Amino acid sequence: METSESSSSVRNGTSVPGTHPGDRYIRRVASSDLPIREIAPGRFVAELTEPASPLGKAWYRLRRTLIGRPLRTAEAPHQRIGKAQALAVFSSDALSSTAYATEEILRVLILAGSAAYAFVLPIGLAIVLLLAIVLFSYRQTIRAYPHGGGTYIVTKDNLGVGPALVAAAALLSDYVLTVAVSISAGVAAITSAFPALYPFRVELAVAAIVLLTIANLRGVRESATIFMLPTYAFIASVGALILLGLASLAGIGPHPHPVRYQAPPPTSPLTLFLILRAFASGSTALTGVEAIADGVPAFKEPQADNARTTLLAMGLILGSLFSGITLLSYHFHLVPSERETIVSQLARTLVDGSPFYYVIQAATALILFLAANTAFADFPRLAYFLARDRFLPRQFRFQGDRLAFSTGILTLGILTSLLVIARHASVSALIPLYAVGVFTAFTLSQSSMVVHWWRHVGGDLLRVPWHSLVINGFGALVTGIVTGVIVVTKFTHGAWMVIVFIPLLIGMMLAVHRHYVSVAEQLRVAPEEARRRLRLVPRRSVAVVPVASLNRASLTALTYARSIADDIVAVHVATEPESGEALQRRWQEAGLTIPLIIVDSPYRELLGPLVAVIEKIHREKGAPLITVVIPEFVTAHWWERLLHTQTAWRLRRTLVQIPDLAITMVPYHLRE
Repeated sequence: METSESSSSVRNGTSVPGTHPGDRYIRRVASSDLPIREIAPGRFVAELTEPASPLGKAWYRLRRTLIGRPLRTAEAPHQRIGKAQALAVFSSDALSSTAYATEEILRVLILAGSAAYAFVLPIGLAIVLLLAIVLFSYRQTIRAYPHGGGTYIVTKDNLGVGPALVAAAALLSDYVLTVAVSISAGVAAITSAFPALYPFRVELAVAAIVLLTIANLRGVRESATIFMLPTYAFIASVGALILLGLASLAGIGPHPHPVRYQAPPPTSPLTLFLILRAFASGSTALTGVEAIADGVPAFKEPQADNARTTLLAMGLILGSLFSGITLLSYHFHLVPSERETIVSQLARTLVDGSPFYYVIQAATALILFLAANTAFADFPRLAYFLARDRFLPRQFRFQGDRLAFSTGILTLGILTSLLVIARHASVSALIPLYAVGVFTAFTLSQSSMVVHWWRHVGGDLLRVPWHSLVINGFGALVTGIVTGVIVVTKFTHGAWMVIVFIPLLIGMMLAVHRHYVSVAEQLRVAPEEARRRLRLVPRRSVAVVPVASLNRASLTALTYARSIADDIVAVHVATEPESGEALQRRWQEAGLTIPLIIVDSPYRELLGPLVAVIEKIHREKGAPLITVVIPEFVTAHWWERLLHTQTAWRLRRTLVQIPDLAITMVPYHLRE
């Protein structure tokens, strides 16, 4: 590791010459992996090193093997992806739905017998038209929000917080179901080709979720590279299968094999309700279409143009694959089965016994597994925005070693694993829960865009961009109607659970928000109060006070430190680039005379740099014992502790391992 040519030491926040250069790096203890390097008087930067203990070293190397090397915050712009990679990351969900959307249409129509197959093509055409409407509507959204306008942000900007939380709750539930359905459908593709694996479908599904979670913890760019080949393999192989089928229809292709399954006797009359229910089930083909609009910040520059191009390419591919599978399924009169998927039956009908059949099944299974990656890309990002606005626990704002939102990724992996286990990895058991959330979000997003275009020109009829307004207005109308159809036709088949869950989730988010607002209000401190409370307090001894921000909790700790010490240093670890400048500005506004040391932490590590700078101060002050005064706030209810990171408690556990430190916790109690 490099050392600085000049030497200095920390004394009351200023540089003092004469210290040996090696002292610029604090000796590592078991709890601190990060030495610090001084870059300016009172300003340090943390450098990443390998832990010293054997156990810590083993864990560190395992994490590096699975996730990769840590990335600096400054490397975030270099983690953006191009159009080819983005198509793999954000379109895999939508493209993979072609593997089961047609099957879900047939699964409903077959209840009325083979005569109901006359409605397969009209329903398929209606879904393709719906896809076109939604596609062009979201292209308008990207044009209006060129730097990223996910459904939550667009709705909050134009319709307010309430509708935005409805959209967010609907999308969060839909992302969980996206992973569960995609993984279960991928397992179904495997068990169709290898029936002996059918009893192990739950274990296979959970294993796939674990692998996807690890892949996404490596970061967006890494996961995009991993997922490109399977996505394009699926497009090429299924596209080739459809071309073979169309050639067979023209009498120039392979001779089709007999279908395996015959239509069962009808168990339900052919009614308008049944046709609408089949349409609602087939509308799952549109799930994931919004992902590109939500993920604009992940694109390389020019972000908006690349996102609009990728969205159009995804729509053309999705429409072609869905139309081809639907047409061939109708022509060959394929019948859905619990033991074999429609895509597998179509491949057997055209190329049974050929290695190409197993290529199709492998590509389908992979794209279905990787379709969950769309949710893994968007769920953590949406959770971040909600946490930023204080509607979810602040842990969802945390970016891990690879600049991925680790808490959101891990939460999604755990929730979907539990859902897959509860539903036995059955696609038919999960599909009724599907599409309610995503079409609710479609409707709110497009309605928001209508308001956006109207406000954009201040209601001036002569300046209204009518082209954009009509597209988004028509999209809102159509998706609203489809949402109603899905709710009515799927309500008794399981959609009621999602409809009940969304208000419960909104209630939880509002409770979290009330808590954070209350905490912020109680901790807020004016500069005048800070000066008054710290001005005339007697001082003696040496104390170090870790400070996250200048609030009532930290002010109480600083006041206490002034009462026991005549030499006080405040230390702030800046895990976000702007936090150090913000605190320094508030410190100056308050006119505080207590020295403030800021440690930049580009790897977003908190405890390591803090321990390192405390050790450095300890050695340079030469005092036999110094006191670390740790501010903390105590919530009114035990369950509210779960909404906070418990940094004070973790810091205390770390510091007790270091000799010659006195640790004092100074609590600030919050009211209800």
